[in-house]
Amino acid sequence: MVESHLARKCLKRLFMKLMDLLSTKTSVTEVTSLTSKPRLKILRKRSDFLRAARSKSFVAPGFILQIYSHKSDHLVRFGCTCSKKVGNAVARNRAKRRLREIARLVITESGEAGTDYVLIGRARETVKLPFDKMLKDLRAIVVKTL
Repeated sequence: MVESHLARKCLKRLFMKLMDLLSTKTSVTEVTSLTSKPRLKILRKRSDFLRAARSKSFVAPGFILQIYSHKSDHLVRFGCTCSKKVGNAVARNRAKRRLREIARLVITESGEAGTDYVLIGRARETVKLPFDKMLKDLRAIVVKTL
């Protein structure tokens, strides 16, 4: 009973905030510009990965970055992949977690809207390389491509 009462209060508060936003005639772009960082949309389709593979690529010691600029929408999209050369399933998953984290830290703050970023893990390097080095490499590449 208490949980449903709290849920109703939260929904009511959220509804009132939404009504305030709608009554002030703010546009969707104004509302989204109020948020601090853009959220990464994740690439899931094979065709998106293949399109990025045909575009520019940059090699760093811990990863390969492929950048495809489509400019059709205002989203920053991201994908990561690791082949079996990286290692067993545990190593591949660890490598992908590290790639996702550096993408979250770098691409959300300095990624260009309308661009797809694909990070590819490299054999044995993605797991062993220091995290700060990978972060610095990705930041340098993204800033260079702007």
